[in-house]
Amino acid sequence: MSRIDFGAKPLMLPMPVLIIGTYDENGVPNAMNAAWGITTDFQEITISLADHKTTQNLLKTGAFTVSMATEDTVVACDYVGVESGNKVPDKFEKAGFHATKSPNVNAPLIDELPMALECRVKSYEDEILIGEIVNVSADESVVTDGVIDIKKLKPIAYNPCNHTYVKLGDVVGMAFSDGKKLK
Repeated sequence: MSRIDFGAKPLMLPMPVLIIGTYDENGVPNAMNAAWGITTDFQEITISLADHKTTQNLLKTGAFTVSMATEDTVVACDYVGVESGNKVPDKFEKAGFHATKSPNVNAPLIDELPMALECRVKSYEDEILIGEIVNVSADESVVTDGVIDIKKLKPIAYNPCNHTYVKLGDVVGMAFSDGKKLK
């Protein structure tokens, strides 16, 4: 095997495309696209976020939602990443998004994105947001036999190597099972 070095870069494949939802001090919803996030404990998510309207909002409200961008919402989800809520106060509406207030945190659930993590801010320091996941909700349209069905959800991933969004593929194995064949 011959390896090629790319240097120190944030290349983690696949990278989820996370849409962060917040309310401002007047209850106006906002959303932004974030690629650098991951669950870091059973009830915790960590996201790298520079200063944005979204970070200003979540520091005021103490809450946010994290939705998975989907194949059907690529344009809207990219738009909330390339446009600033500080410059375009109605970017949520311009994206075609509609908000339903989360019953668990002071943040919007985005109706067009069928799965969300509802979170409370644990900390935000040095552009690292840590949130406590208080609930995961999903529209029944993406649930099969009581679990979120990835084929129905159709989440997308960000490919930082060539700045593209890609859809996820088929099942190739069974976690916590296939490796037992080598025991």
